[in-house]
Amino acid sequence: MKAWRQHFHQYPEFGFEEKRTADLIAKKLVSFGIEVHQSIGKTGVVGVLKCGTSNRSIGLRADMDALKIEEQNELAYVSKHKGLMHACGHDGHTTMLLGAASELAKNRNFDGTVYFIFQPAEEHGLGAKAMMEDGLFSRWNIDSVYGMHNLPGLAAGHFTTKPDAIMASESNFEIEIIATGGHAAMPHKLTDPIVVGAQIVCALQTIVSRHLSVVEESAVISITEFITNGTVNVIPSHVSIKGDTRSFTDHTLQKVKKAIEQVVKGQCLSAGVEYKFHFSTSFATTINTPEETDIAIKAAVKTVGLSKVNGKGSPITFSEDFAFMLQERKGCYVLIGNGMADSNGMPLHNPHYDFNDEILMTGAQYWVNLVEGQLGK
Repeated sequence: MKAWRQHFHQYPEFGFEEKRTADLIAKKLVSFGIEVHQSIGKTGVVGVLKCGTSNRSIGLRADMDALKIEEQNELAYVSKHKGLMHACGHDGHTTMLLGAASELAKNRNFDGTVYFIFQPAEEHGLGAKAMMEDGLFSRWNIDSVYGMHNLPGLAAGHFTTKPDAIMASESNFEIEIIATGGHAAMPHKLTDPIVVGAQIVCALQTIVSRHLSVVEESAVISITEFITNGTVNVIPSHVSIKGDTRSFTDHTLQKVKKAIEQVVKGQCLSAGVEYKFHFSTSFATTINTPEETDIAIKAAVKTVGLSKVNGKGSPITFSEDFAFMLQERKGCYVLIGNGMADSNGMPLHNPHYDFNDEILMTGAQYWVNLVEGQLGK
């Protein structure tokens, strides 16, 4: 498993370009005696393993795409693809599911059907939808679906999850301010979108603290880009402000969207400039169903013991396109510790991140215990 993981790490591939990765996964599954279907949602792979006579089934999902980040690690297995690296641990997720597939195919200690789902293009929220649009849930009768992600900062091999919302939705917005602009030496003869934009950025920081309940509503609003068409002696005529917002309920999301536009409208009206406002949601909230969460917790406890499992964990503001699968099927998403800051706790999406190979067996055993718990003979 370590060799598989480090090979995947050396050859990362971006979303919908994971052909080499998918081919290797398919080859491994076939060698285990598992039925394989490729090119599901462009580059996705589905393995099907049947045992016994029951019509019960379970889906296990791992993501396999990499990020456009230049790796800065000094590893024997450092990325060989310039500008690409597995900075989120999808190489480890893929490997843990392959390990579970090998074990389940060998022992077959269950009654029903297991679907091994290797998903492309998670990072930009497109892969889950692509696989579903290509018949993931209509071609195959998958009763429930489960996902897992590593979490730096949580002790290696520990698990955390919770029923209901476990990960946030992600929405993106763009604010365009259209003014007259002009010479930097004569600001009194023009309208200045820089000042308006700066006021908007500051005012947006009050939405979470003044529009939302501290107890009942959680959200994050971050400005990520401030772009102008000005130069050293030119006050611009156009400013584009881009940002990102996370929340855990649709009600909170709609309040945030409304509040952002109110801020923009008010500031632009007072300054006498025009604006355009664009808002889109790319990831839904990841919502675990209670019964399936209980099954997942029991599998984790069987794997590592009660003291290393938190079944009432805090939700985190990362986003996951596994959420779209959970809109179609019941299921649960769990987080497995990748290690603390003094070991393998380097943050996700960091050029120095690396998946902790010491948790490969733990994750694979969790998948096996989950299947045997839900599809036990």
